[in-house]
Amino acid sequence: MKFSIKYWLVTTSAFLVLGHASMVSADLNSDTEKLLNWAETTYPNYFPTHQITQGIEPWLFRYYPDSKIYAGVNKTSNDVYVMGGPWGDTPARIASLAELMVQIPADPGNNTACDTTNVPQGMTYNQNGNVINIATNGCIPLPENSNLCETPQQPTATGISVLTTMTANAPPAFGGITISDPSVAQLFQPMLSTYTSSKHCVVHVPAESANLVVNTNVCFDMTSVFQDFGSVPGVTITPPVTMALNNTTSSVIVPDCFATDASSIYNAVTNEAWINQNGTFVNVTSKR
Repeated sequence: MKFSIKYWLVTTSAFLVLGHASMVSADLNSDTEKLLNWAETTYPNYFPTHQITQGIEPWLFRYYPDSKIYAGVNKTSNDVYVMGGPWGDTPARIASLAELMVQIPADPGNNTACDTTNVPQGMTYNQNGNVINIATNGCIPLPENSNLCETPQQPTATGISVLTTMTANAPPAFGGITISDPSVAQLFQPMLSTYTSSKHCVVHVPAESANLVVNTNVCFDMTSVFQDFGSVPGVTITPPVTMALNNTTSSVIVPDCFATDASSIYNAVTNEAWINQNGTFVNVTSKR
């Protein structure tokens, strides 16, 4: 592990050739993600920051530059190893993956199916089975990305494509702004639909994320968005301007994302992205 990981990282600075994965490998990927996410939460001294899982046959692993520690699973033996820090320069076997998985609480109280790397401060995630609840502590700045539960980047292909559909449980609730002119209100409909009614499709979703239900009960501070509209006739601004949303996003497995009416597509292995422009999916990966 020491030679293959270090040599490969130095000489290539990229990772993983894709291949078709069986359900067994999908389960192995899923358990590895759960274990490493749990380790980051439980042992922050050793695994201080969230890292993306990488793959070099036969390893699935994460590297923590702050502590200079590797943690991963050997896909041949299904054993868990660590290297670096107090474990030294030789890979140290901890236990089998199965032995460690039974030590993880069934409901650890934290999200493992959404990529929360870049979520804004004040947003909390709680996962119970296949249901994820997302909430905010008061009103937080409006995030750039309307997809609050993105699939974490995957080390290998799973062959599972999932279409997610967001629906509003209640109309958005605004504070600090009054719009008396219907034509002005109409200008904000595209933005509202992005956060209350949208479809996204993800290619190579991990097995545990194939049937997620995501409930969002959040509030966003929109003051910076509307600060220049105070001089528009028919608009009255009384800061702070806020928008409260109560939505549910459901998931369904589909044969081909490109055969759906999704507004966007994301490949969780290659990190490629497409948007739907008049029925044609256009690759916008370089713009992400």
